[in-house]
Amino acid sequence: MSVGVPVNPSSSSQLPAAPTTTTTRRRVADSQEDHCTVGVGGNAVVYIPEEEETATSCGGGGSLSSSCCPSGSHHNYVVGFLSLRKFRLVWMLMVENKSQWTAGIGRNMRSATNLGRLILILLSILVFTFFLIVAISGRRQRHVDKHEFIVSIHPRPTIEKIIREEESSSSFQVLLPKTRSIPEIWNQPETGNYQKCMARPKNQKPIKKTNGYLLVHANGGLNQMRTGICDMVAIAKIMNATLVLPFLDHSSFWSDPSTFKDIFDWKHFIKALAEDVQIVEYLPPEFASIKPLEKNPVSWSKSSYYRNSIAKLLKKHKVIVFNHTDSRLANNSPPPSIQRLRCHANYEALRYSEEIENLSNVLSSRLRENNEPYLALHLRYEKDMLAFTGCNHSLSHEESVDLEKMRYSIPHWKEKVINGTERRLEGNCPMTPREAAVFLKAMGFPSTTKIYIVAGKIYGQKSMTAFHEEFPNVFFHSTLATEEELSTIKPYQNRLAALDYNLALESDVFAYTYDGNMAKAVQGHRRFEEFRKTINPDRHRFVRLIDRLDAGLISWKDFSSKVKKLHQNRVGAPYLRRPGKAGPKLEENFYANPLPGCLCDTSEEQTGLNRFERPSIRAQSLR
Repeated sequence: MSVGVPVNPSSSSQLPAAPTTTTTRRRVADSQEDHCTVGVGGNAVVYIPEEEETATSCGGGGSLSSSCCPSGSHHNYVVGFLSLRKFRLVWMLMVENKSQWTAGIGRNMRSATNLGRLILILLSILVFTFFLIVAISGRRQRHVDKHEFIVSIHPRPTIEKIIREEESSSSFQVLLPKTRSIPEIWNQPETGNYQKCMARPKNQKPIKKTNGYLLVHANGGLNQMRTGICDMVAIAKIMNATLVLPFLDHSSFWSDPSTFKDIFDWKHFIKALAEDVQIVEYLPPEFASIKPLEKNPVSWSKSSYYRNSIAKLLKKHKVIVFNHTDSRLANNSPPPSIQRLRCHANYEALRYSEEIENLSNVLSSRLRENNEPYLALHLRYEKDMLAFTGCNHSLSHEESVDLEKMRYSIPHWKEKVINGTERRLEGNCPMTPREAAVFLKAMGFPSTTKIYIVAGKIYGQKSMTAFHEEFPNVFFHSTLATEEELSTIKPYQNRLAALDYNLALESDVFAYTYDGNMAKAVQGHRRFEEFRKTINPDRHRFVRLIDRLDAGLISWKDFSSKVKKLHQNRVGAPYLRRPGKAGPKLEENFYANPLPGCLCDTSEEQTGLNRFERPSIRAQSLR
């Protein structure tokens, strides 16, 4: 039917043939479609989006004519208000075919009232569309802001997991700054539902009047003294004793004259433990003239030993001295409150001096330049350790003889005749620098990895040659810090050890080549701090693998695959502390793994289990 042509009543019985209509497809450019009106004659013009047509035609066929109107019309104001192309297309179709459209609806709208209703409906659609666009834009912005907030408060390993979860529940694409992908080798272990549980008991009683004063002489190197001091805090609590700031060992191998105040923030130590134990800087003058009772407590003793036997001596003599502090409290038997106090003393109260803490922050930032991760390696290959263990693999004959002389010269080293080859095959020798380099390479660390060596001077003239060939980006505190930065602490081995401790604690991955006191202390602290990745090599099996590799009995591909498989569950994930099968001496050290005691499985709280003492099945599965 023709549009806009009246029908002759006299010919109504014979309908004319439908006129031929030519349809022209015309593309509407974004820059022009809001500024043109089109006159429609016998031809119909259909506007199509740009992506549907590659060529643009400015003319039409038949009686179609078009003219651009710079000033626009009232229809174009509405189109300009809409930003979505589909709505503009619908409106243009309505405008261009207005004569057909009005004729079509004219048969249904016979009054001005119906026309007004139509206008009202159109306006409602426009208003709804406007608010819909605003809502969509606001939701998108809130979604982006949320991820920006996530990025600002979460460490990098957590960001990707959170964003993936959020994006999977949202239909919007979040635009975030591009970040460098993190290789799998730097991924942190699965931690389950474990969190710190350090809250004091609600029924904890205030500190009673002291039974006397406890003087302690911490013995050993820095980390041995550190854990011993924490045990002394717990023992003072058990005996209701007042603890005097500990004295440090000055007669050990390093002969470091540093005092407690030189290494630790002693004021923070006293303040942090004020609600648990009374700690004083000096023995009060009225007790200074009293000759103290000297006592060496029995190693790995239970709490009852101190509560009963030693506490009676303290009440009698008022001042008691412990000349040894290492391993004087059992790993597993103390009650939960005492276990938490040990952790509170070690991980929260014992903080290094401001000088050491500040330098640690500077050096860790230096290692992380360009936002790169770093690995801290406790390469226990110093002369004293090799002499003590009798391990001389890869050393020259002259160097082996030198180690033997040192071992015989130290009286309290009881074991003198040692077969270093047998000890190595048993897994009781520190890894050599070359073995450590091959191990890290087999685990998947690239040659560009930044490695900070946590150790003193490495023994052996050519010991580090093979290591540098595999990993050239190696740093010690002496090469990472300037002479000026180290000037005040360089002469003191315990202060340098404190610096190394912090850099190992803050590293992205920590690995150690021997189970010494530092390895135990650092890995335990990293477990307490959300189970940071810590690699514990299986030396017993590894030395056999590397010997086969050196003999040409296994390919590098198979060697690397076996090393990775062997250590997939030795990266610091949670597991319950292992009890000793043949006495407390063989128990896993409390400070190497404070679970259970200071870490709790929060999933067990939902079921009402005792979160301090009951073993966790999940912990055993994560081991």
